[in-house]
Amino acid sequence: MAVGEAVPMTRTTPISKRPAAKKVEADPVLAYAEGVAAGHYRAGPLVRAACARHIVDMREGPSRGLVWDREAAMRAINYFPDVLRLDDGSPFVLQPWQAFIVGSLFGWKNSFGTRRFLTAYIEVGKGNGKSPMAGGIGLYMLASDNEPKAEVYAAATTRDQAKILFQDAVNMVKASPALTRRITTSGIAEVTNLAHMQSGSWFRPISSEGRGLDGKRVHCALIDEVHEHPSPVVVNKMRFGTKGRKQALIVEITNSGVNRNSICFQHHEYSERVVTGQIPDDTWFAYVCGLDQGEDPLNDPSCWIKANPNLGVSIQPAYLEGQVREARGMPANASMVKRLNFCQWVDAANPAIPQELWFACRVDHIDERNLRHLECRGGLDLSGTRDLTALARMYEPDEDGIVYAIVELWTPKDTLEERARRDAVPYDLWVDQRHVHATPGRAVQYAYVAQRMSELQVEVGLNTVAFDPYRIKYLEVDLANINCDIELIPHGQGYRAATESDLWMPRSVELLEALIAQGRLRVLINPAVDYAASSAVHVMSPKGESIYDKSKSTGRIDAMVALAMAAGFFDDEIVTTGRSIYDDWDGESSEPAAEPEAERKEDDDEKPGDEGEEEGDAEGIDWKILDNPSHPRWREMLDRWERSKGMDQDQDE
Repeated sequence: MAVGEAVPMTRTTPISKRPAAKKVEADPVLAYAEGVAAGHYRAGPLVRAACARHIVDMREGPSRGLVWDREAAMRAINYFPDVLRLDDGSPFVLQPWQAFIVGSLFGWKNSFGTRRFLTAYIEVGKGNGKSPMAGGIGLYMLASDNEPKAEVYAAATTRDQAKILFQDAVNMVKASPALTRRITTSGIAEVTNLAHMQSGSWFRPISSEGRGLDGKRVHCALIDEVHEHPSPVVVNKMRFGTKGRKQALIVEITNSGVNRNSICFQHHEYSERVVTGQIPDDTWFAYVCGLDQGEDPLNDPSCWIKANPNLGVSIQPAYLEGQVREARGMPANASMVKRLNFCQWVDAANPAIPQELWFACRVDHIDERNLRHLECRGGLDLSGTRDLTALARMYEPDEDGIVYAIVELWTPKDTLEERARRDAVPYDLWVDQRHVHATPGRAVQYAYVAQRMSELQVEVGLNTVAFDPYRIKYLEVDLANINCDIELIPHGQGYRAATESDLWMPRSVELLEALIAQGRLRVLINPAVDYAASSAVHVMSPKGESIYDKSKSTGRIDAMVALAMAAGFFDDEIVTTGRSIYDDWDGESSEPAAEPEAERKEDDDEKPGDEGEEEGDAEGIDWKILDNPSHPRWREMLDRWERSKGMDQDQDE
């Protein structure tokens, strides 16, 4: 089916045009589960698994102490059209998929007579009404769950994000005559509290800013946009706050994300294991939308409904058609569209290197004894207390044009567990598996790096290493102390070449990505290097030159920076294969090639500020600072340039 054709949908009538709802007396939860199983509702693999789980539990659950309370399920489902009103005053009619979620959460009980599910993970495409549904659940938990002094929270990492879901609830209260009589609103400039005075309960927005998450006795937490959470702090503190409640409920709602080391992806994977029966957890509910393997939403509209169960209700086919057109016309947007609209996890918001190309380069063994006849050079990216120190060694192309590379990494031992928790990255596991070296102290001890460089000089003939000038003076002392005479060659880190070597990052990045795109790179498997490859994103200069941007990347990319610097040494060797370095590139990143050397230098001479003055253009852009990412005002200049070009790169949502 081509884009632009009619899209098959299960429901097409907008809520606002429907007649007043009648109470549903059948079992819509089971009806939806059976409808998905029979193919009447098109759903992705994990939704099908969740429905199959419900059907099996109806049959086998009693043996585990599970009870299906249809009356309790119907009470919660009917609460939406009976009590809640949308902005136009119409009843909030749950769609079949929403009734399945709400009914499952409130209908399943355990052997103690309390709710079975304590956590719900809901991953749906953008614009499918998950926030209003969550707001309705919060209002039910506030005023209709028979819980004295219930504390209900709309939680997020920022106050502004938390207010989005909370405002949906406020609007429903204002639009509902039944709720305006029962719920008191309060706040100074805006409503920040919904109170049910009869039970002494409240509903408030809350965030991790300040100490707002501490000391709560949570009855219900609605955690919004979990994919944007940089750490598990919000989720964990809300969960810890439920310990004094008998049947508290945590509802996590999200789009798909970009960080596979995040708390969101951990819960995504856990949900998959639960609904597919790999992990027995009767307290965890999951509704995870997604496409089947091999389905391409950019070319097949028939699969859109799997990620957008509210298609034709809160999100229209015309909108998705527009998103797809943009993704196909601007490949840099494809990753964002696939993630937000079609529930496809990607490795970065706009990944520099497509995952399938990178994985094709990985090998589980490199016998360096067979490469001794080839020149070996290195790239070194030193770190302080937080980043990883990376040393990449790369061999010149062999007779088949193949380039072999190995990356070694170091990290401070004393802060290992702390940083693993903060970054949601298993540094400690990588150290145990010897993928990363840990040095004593809170910062990498360069003496260990120097010693390894000396060993490699003897073992594989590593005699030349390109370096980032950051902290290099400390390494030089350690190399001198062990009489290691490896030649250190400066490598430019911004958009400007190093004067001593003429090595510059745009060209080195281009060469590395050429090797990857052509399938000529063979890099030793290391999960820390995979992490860097999946996290790397580009930032482009006003002249179209691309480098890897640590500030916009989703994780530590030191390994890729080191690999790029090593590749820069082999400019002539890499490009003498008789074909353009972009001939085989089919990924999403298509940055322009670097300019010829003479032309680039001539242009550099013409840039304002080259003689040391901090001159800028009409928009206040200082080109000298923009060319130097280590300058403290570099980010400020980059933001100014992006605004001047209308290239706001933060419109992800």
